[in-house]
Amino acid sequence: MDYHAMSHFAQSYGLLYLFGLFIIVLAYALWPRNKEKFDKAARLPLEDE
Repeated sequence: MDYHAMSHFAQSYGLLYLFGLFIIVLAYALWPRNKEKFDKAARLPLEDE
């Protein structure tokens, strides 16, 4: 595989890979079951202890 073929492969499938990873992370962050955990983490800096 030469440089141009590898570059084309990385540009096209790398974009799809990163887009898929973004969708998975977004789904994890917005999943209703995780809301309580993220709310607790958001309040952590405001706790006095």
